[in-house]
This record gives sequence, structure tokens and C-alpha cells, in this order.
Amino acid sequence: MQDIAEQLQAWHASGRSFAVATVVGVSGSAPRDPGAALAVDAAGEAIGSVSGGCVEGAVYELCQAAIESGEPVLERFGYSDEDAFAVGLTCGGILDVFVQPVVPGADAGLDAGIAYIASGTPVALARVIAGPGGLVGATVAVTADTHHGALSPAPSTVGALERAIVAEARAMLDAGRTGRVVLGLDGRPCDEHEQGTVTCFVESYVPAPRMIVFGAIDFAAAVVRIGKFLGYHVTVCDARPVFATARRFPDADDVVVDWPHRYLDSQLDRIDGRTVLCVLTHDAKFDIPLLERALRLPVGYVGAMGSRRTHRDRNARLREVGLTDAEIARLRSPIGLDLGSRTPEETAVSVAAEIIAHRRGGSCLPLSAGDGPIHHDVARAEDAAVQDGDTPRPHAA
Repeated sequence: MQDIAEQLQAWHASGRSFAVATVVGVSGSAPRDPGAALAVDAAGEAIGSVSGGCVEGAVYELCQAAIESGEPVLERFGYSDEDAFAVGLTCGGILDVFVQPVVPGADAGLDAGIAYIASGTPVALARVIAGPGGLVGATVAVTADTHHGALSPAPSTVGALERAIVAEARAMLDAGRTGRVVLGLDGRPCDEHEQGTVTCFVESYVPAPRMIVFGAIDFAAAVVRIGKFLGYHVTVCDARPVFATARRFPDADDVVVDWPHRYLDSQLDRIDGRTVLCVLTHDAKFDIPLLERALRLPVGYVGAMGSRRTHRDRNARLREVGLTDAEIARLRSPIGLDLGSRTPEETAVSVAAEIIAHRRGGSCLPLSAGDGPIHHDVARAEDAAVQDGDTPRPHAA
């Protein structure tokens, strides 16, 4: 619900009751990922989306019913072969949607969670979506060093369960992960098909992933714009103050005048596996010291602009400074997919496409050229589950 947090905070601050419907489970070719949310207030205003349109109307009605009853509900939506006009997902996927009524001041976990999300403070929101009736809807907001909310009313073992939920949520927050956690009432990890278990949906809200664009050239402005569109916190860095200006890059979150490798060294505590580095300078005096460091860091993507000849020369120089073939193989160069791009905007699209494909495991082929799964990251997760001996099954509602 991070994308609608500002409006939720406004409703919450005004004392307005509302309901939040959150995607808590996905199977097959579903249109939205877990964590996608739609909210409806007591006056009927709706914000957000859970399906891109497929089941929005039905979820809207569930939200209105939850506001009236004060009771949370877990609902499953899937494709109906019998009635093409029935409520369902025509793409063939399955969505599990948890609808939770929110009354400001009534739930310390939700109150704290909404405030943290709106302020940008990293927090994991753990909500019980299935289990004993008295626990469903209970929410705990977990930060790096504290938590808010409690699982009450609850069984006598709630202390162990709550401690386990907090520990699991904190670990997921540290990794920036969102997903389900299934525990026994005593707090032990369980399979979700076991009897007498509690299922929590944990949403991790962490700062936006970073994109650092090195080289304040004309192509960089277009890459910055598309990086912002994709949800990155975008920084432009160049050692030349005449080019690295906020006026030339109004869409960037930060514009830094510094040598690229020196700036990267100063950011080691702010980069992670989601970080994207786009090296657009194609100038050896900037590129080599920067890439020598970047290709040894646990970042998600490193791409560098340049011709085929520049790429070969760059690789030779990187070997000279001690990088291994495995480290050099991490470099995406020339940067971007082969789309026939000419303009800065077209080049930015090719760079963005490669970043998405690298992150999600896409083949980079036209979708019309195959008949396999559209969402490659889901397919890879299911394949891994099968290889581990855990055949994936639809989540129980």
C-alpha cells in the first residue's frame, strides 16, 4: 500500500474510517504483485488497485461491507470458465485478497504502520490473514528496533507467537521482502496446510531502490526520467560542475559534483542488491576506477555506455587492474537492449527494458514469440519450489 500511503495517512489523520484490500497471494498470470492495494473510505471514495480492473468492482463492494461490519475477510478471485462475465481474472491467474477495516485509533499496529509508511520510515507490517477467529486482522508494525501492536485477544501462547511474528517480520524487513509467514500458535514455523496454524502477510516498506547515473550527458536526462517512472531514487553524478546541475536534471532526486569512483565509495552504506548503476560517461579516466569498484559490489545491475570497440578496450583495462572474468561478466555493455534506439528517449527505454529483464528474469523476446509464462520471476520461484520438493499449490483461503 506504499503507493497510496499519502492518501491513507490523510484519511487516518482526519479520523475517517476506511477499508484496505491487499493482494496477499498470487498464483499464475495475475496482474498485480503481493502488496498491491485498493482502499475505500466511508464516503465511497476509492484509491489504488488490486487487479488492474479485473475484479476491482467486487473488491470495492467487499471494502464497503468490511467498513459496515468491522470484520476482515480473505477472498479468492480466479478465472471462471463457466461464465466469462463472472467476477474473475480473465488472464487465468488467482488472487488472494485480504480486506481489513481501519478505524483510526482502534489498532495501535495499524496506526503506527500507516504513520511509518507515510513518513518513509522502513517498517514491516505483519497482519494475521488466517487462523483462529480472534487473531484474524491483528496487526503488528515492526521497525529495526521496536514494534507496535499486539495479537489480542488471543490464546495463552500468544506471547511466543507474537515474538516469532516480530522476529520473522524484522528479518523480512532487513531483506526488503514481502510475503506470507505460517506459524504454529507456539511460534514454530509450519507448512500452511497444517492444522492449527496462523498465516501472516508481511509487507516490507523500505526506501525506494537507488539508480545512480554516472555522466551528466544528454542521454542521462532521459535515463533519469524513466528511472523515476520505474520508482527509483535517482542520483546523477559527474565530476564536471558545468554539466552536473539541477537545472539540466530537474527530475533527479540528487545531482552530485564529484569523481564517480569517489562518490561511489561514499555511498557503500546506502546501496544494496536493488541498486542500479548506469555508467554513461564512456571515458576511461572516469569509467575504469568506477567499474573496478562497482563490479565487486553486491548491486543489482551495472551497465556502461559505449561502442563495441569501447567495450573491448574497457574490458582489457579492467583485466589490467585486476578484475576477474567473472567480475567483468557482470557488466552490461554496451548498455541496454537492441531496440534500434537512436534518440536519448529511445535509448532510455532500451536501458530500462534491460534493467527490468535482468531483475525479473525476462528472455527479452517478444511475448508473441512464445507461449510460456509472462511473469518470469513467478515461474522461477515455482520451479525452485518443485526442485526443493515442494510442489506449489494455491494458497488456502
